[in-house]
Amino acid sequence: MIDKGQHAVDFINRLTHTKGKFAGKRFNLRPWQEDIIRRIFGTLKPDGTRQYREVYVEIPRKNGKSELAAAIALYLLLGDGEVGAEVYSAASDKDQASLVFDVAAQMCRNDGKLQSVINIVDSKKRITYPRRGSFYRAISAEANTKHGFNASGVVYDELHTAPNRDLYDVLTTSMGAREQPLTFMITTAGHDVNSICYEMHDYALKVRDGLIDDPTFLPIIFAAEPPEDESQDPDWWLDEEQWFKANPALGDFRNIEEMRKEARKAKEIIAYQNTFKRLYLNVWTEQETRWLDMDKWKKAGSKYGIDDLRGLSCYLGMDLSTKLDLTAVGALFPPTSDFDRYRAFLRFYMPEERIKLKEKKDKVPYRKWRDQGFITTTPGDIIDYTFIRHDINNLFADAFRVMEIGYDPWNATQLATQLSEEDGFELVEVRQGIASMGESTKEFEALIASRQFDHGNNPVLNWMASNVSVRCDANNNYMPVKPDDKKPFRIDGIVALIIALARAIVNNDDGTQPYERGLIVL
Repeated sequence: MIDKGQHAVDFINRLTHTKGKFAGKRFNLRPWQEDIIRRIFGTLKPDGTRQYREVYVEIPRKNGKSELAAAIALYLLLGDGEVGAEVYSAASDKDQASLVFDVAAQMCRNDGKLQSVINIVDSKKRITYPRRGSFYRAISAEANTKHGFNASGVVYDELHTAPNRDLYDVLTTSMGAREQPLTFMITTAGHDVNSICYEMHDYALKVRDGLIDDPTFLPIIFAAEPPEDESQDPDWWLDEEQWFKANPALGDFRNIEEMRKEARKAKEIIAYQNTFKRLYLNVWTEQETRWLDMDKWKKAGSKYGIDDLRGLSCYLGMDLSTKLDLTAVGALFPPTSDFDRYRAFLRFYMPEERIKLKEKKDKVPYRKWRDQGFITTTPGDIIDYTFIRHDINNLFADAFRVMEIGYDPWNATQLATQLSEEDGFELVEVRQGIASMGESTKEFEALIASRQFDHGNNPVLNWMASNVSVRCDANNNYMPVKPDDKKPFRIDGIVALIIALARAIVNNDDGTQPYERGLIVL
């Protein structure tokens, strides 16, 4: 009787790598890779069919994930003995879906015998095996139709980026007519606990730990092990022993020097730490994470006032809250020949009749900050935007050369229209989203880390800097957010400065754009 595990190992070892220094060389499965293959294809039920129908592999990046996935896809197409096989490599988008397909296609091109029995249709991301009436196809969550399938094998790459569970459900529920279908999921850790990936991650842990008995589900998780209380050992993730736990290829084809470089980067840039933990140590992190290193923040502020900035060019950012809350207008001054760092000047506004109530709710000294001149109160129990408009015209514009005003249109349409059409300022929308604020958020962080930003030691802004978190997307872009909408965290001043920085970046950062009061862009 054929050893099916050995058969799969032999088939994959015949394939060749497609990239880097191993390109064109035989696969030569490492012991940990071979163990995965043998467990999947060599663990059989009494009737000789495979025991495992779903396999969940969680592994950090750069451990040969795509090549292993491609090899398994090809085995399901060509070596599994399935007549009329339908094998799909699935991913969240077309580009990701193409990655595994392109590797599989190149593996076939590198092998004359394989190439003689298959047809590769690159334009359709499809490989056919006419002798068996079988095909392999790449498909993404963006596909117009995902029904009508009769899948025998599914390789789902980077499950943590799946926008929803639709594609997974359509493919796995199409397998009912198959005798031994296989869904092979391989991914790095993610951050969205409401995702299909986290659902699988949680299920895999429970199967692994014996809390759920499911003999058809194989969990394989390579991950570091954070301490129960990270505050007792905040630098645990710098321990190289943890790196080896998570990265089975480390010291082999996974470069440890590259890991060290990324770790140093994460040590300096706080927002990158969760990215490092997630992508390099395979540790699930919260979507929102505390952002700024307050030690670096404190070192980035000196005392200066409005007179020290008078006559200089600046970009304004407006973060207008509801009329019941704290609102911020921030001026950001690019470096000059006399001062080699960015500087900031902030005005915060709050309704006078609500300041006592807000102080009690938020547990910060709003009235003290008002008395010290760091918060300006507007008459009544709601913020008077005409007061803010007056300040922009008679404080900011009188003291500084206002190049542009960036604003989020939410809550700001009327004020923006007045400032542009009646007052002649140049207004530019900067919506609060990762697409529009991602670049300036990263730049803001880098400026602080490199001591190229002086925030002026405004105590209200300092408090907000200690509150701010970031929300990341799957591509490691991020934007500032409050850590918890239900708690009294305010970050308006930070958001206003990042909006201003977004406009400074577009205009070359250096404040040398000609000033043309009256040019209006909406």
